[in-house]
Amino acid sequence: MKFKNLLGLGLMLLAVGSGAQVVDKPDWTESEAPPPPAFNPDRLVPVDMPSYVTLRFGVDPATLAITPDGIVRYVMVAKNATGSISAMYEGIRCASGEVKTYARYSTIGRWSAVKEPQWQALNDNQPSRHAMALARQGACDGRAMPARSAADIVRALKSPAPVPER
Repeated sequence: MKFKNLLGLGLMLLAVGSGAQVVDKPDWTESEAPPPPAFNPDRLVPVDMPSYVTLRFGVDPATLAITPDGIVRYVMVAKNATGSISAMYEGIRCASGEVKTYARYSTIGRWSAVKEPQWQALNDNQPSRHAMALARQGACDGRAMPARSAADIVRALKSPAPVPER
């Protein structure tokens, strides 16, 4: 029995070390999401996006929260070239590589709750590329767990991206 436990632990560590996502407990349940927090577009911390993305994305640090059940919740603000903004109240579950949108903020200045929000795979092939960028740039520590604190996420977002070696 001990050998099986050690083997399982070894495989899990190997998966984490190789960058694979580790899905946590199958009996996991999400805590209830509070209403969207107020945000200020003047204090956004930028999220780096690929050059072909025309919108500018940023997170208001005051909206970042890491829940005891392992969800990083935040308000992501998108600005277009004319200065119009829209925002999304979302959560990232690093352990399973998923994102959920709880509400959207429109240009008329109101939040609209998403009816029956669902967890979706966190990848580059969906309209939520900003969530993948946030996860990679600091919301997730490695690929299996959230950052230790909101301050750690802000620090990571503010630090310059490493220059690739040639």
